[in-house]
Amino acid sequence: MSFTRSTLLTPPAPSTPDVRPGDPKSFFHVKRLVQEAGLTGRRRGHYLGMGIALTALLGGAIAGFVLLGHSWYQLLIAGALGVLLTQFAFLAHEAAHRQILTSGKNNDRLGRFLANGVVGISYQWWMHKHSKHHATPNTIGKDPDIEWDTISFQPEDAKRQRGVLRWITERQGYLFFPLLTLEGLNLHYQSIRHLFTAQRAKRRKRELSTIAIRVGIYVALLFIFLPVGMAFAFLGVQLAVFGIYMGGSFAPNHKGMPMVPQNAKIDFFSRQVLTSRNVMARSRWGNSVLSTVFGGLNYQVEHHLFPAMPRANLAAVSQIVRKYCAEHQIPYTVASVRESYAQVINYLNKVGLSARDPFECPMISGFRGA
Repeated sequence: MSFTRSTLLTPPAPSTPDVRPGDPKSFFHVKRLVQEAGLTGRRRGHYLGMGIALTALLGGAIAGFVLLGHSWYQLLIAGALGVLLTQFAFLAHEAAHRQILTSGKNNDRLGRFLANGVVGISYQWWMHKHSKHHATPNTIGKDPDIEWDTISFQPEDAKRQRGVLRWITERQGYLFFPLLTLEGLNLHYQSIRHLFTAQRAKRRKRELSTIAIRVGIYVALLFIFLPVGMAFAFLGVQLAVFGIYMGGSFAPNHKGMPMVPQNAKIDFFSRQVLTSRNVMARSRWGNSVLSTVFGGLNYQVEHHLFPAMPRANLAAVSQIVRKYCAEHQIPYTVASVRESYAQVINYLNKVGLSARDPFECPMISGFRGA
C-alpha cells in the first residue's frame, strides 16, 4: 500500500474485536506480529557496510581537502563534510537505541566514539534528552523537543517572546530553514553546556576531553592549511549544512502533529502512533532512498514503537503497523517529503501568529486527564 499525501487511514472493520483504540494491549499484539515475522534480529552486515562506506567517503573528503589546497572549492568539501557528519550522527543515534550491536555496553562505546570523537557532540547529553522525548513525544511540559527556545512550538511560549525573538516568532515558519543554519552550532553548544552544568553526567571528563581533542584538531587543521578567511568560511558552511541536515531530518517527525496535554492518560501505542508522522515516497525504491537520507527517521511511527529496531527492518515493520492501525481505526499519518515540510512550516506560522492572535493548539482528544 502506498501513500503520497498526509492521511489518516480509513480502516475496514476490526478483525480482533477485543482490541480497541486506546487499549493497552495494542502494542503487545503488534509486537507479537513483528516477532512472528522475524523482524527483531540485528542487521550487523547492513551496519558494517554502512560504516565502511561512510568511512571511505570521509577519507575521500579528507583527501580532497588536502589536494585542493587554497581553493574556494574547499567549500564543496565543507558541505560534503556536513552531510557525512550528519550520517555519522545517525549511526550514533542508532547505537544509542541499541540497534547495531547485541551488547548494550558495546553500543554505548560505539555511540560515544561516533558522537564525541567523530561528530563532536556529547553522547550523554543526547541520551538524556532523546530518552525523555521517546518516553513522552509531543507531551506538553515533558518532551524537551518542544520546550521554549528561539522557535516556539506552543502558543503560550510564542506569547512569551519579546523584542527580536518576538519578531522572529511571528515569522518562524518562513524562517525555519534559515534558522537551521545555526542549529549545528547550537547542538555543539548545548551538548557541551550540559556536560558542564548537569548535576549527574556519566563519563563527564572523558566526554569533555574527547570532544575538546576532536574540535581542537579539526579547527587547528583548518587554520593551518587554509587562509584565515577561507578557514572561517569552511567552518561556517560545514556547520550550516550539518544544522540544516540534522534539523531537517528530525523536524518532519512530530512537528505539526497533535500535542498531548501533560496529564493525559494515554496508552503507549496510541501515544507513539498519534504523535508521529511517517515520510514516504511513491515506490519501495524511493522509500529506500529516504531511509538512507533520513537515517531511518522517515519511519518515525515504527521507530517510536520499536526504538531498538534496526533501520533495515523498519520498512517491513511499517506494513504490519499500518495494517493493524487500519483494522483497529487508529489514525496513522503519512506524508510526502514536500507535504511534511509544508505542514511543519504552516504549523510553526500558526503558532507564531498566536503571539498576536488567538490560536487553538492541536491536541489529542478523548483521553482522560489525571
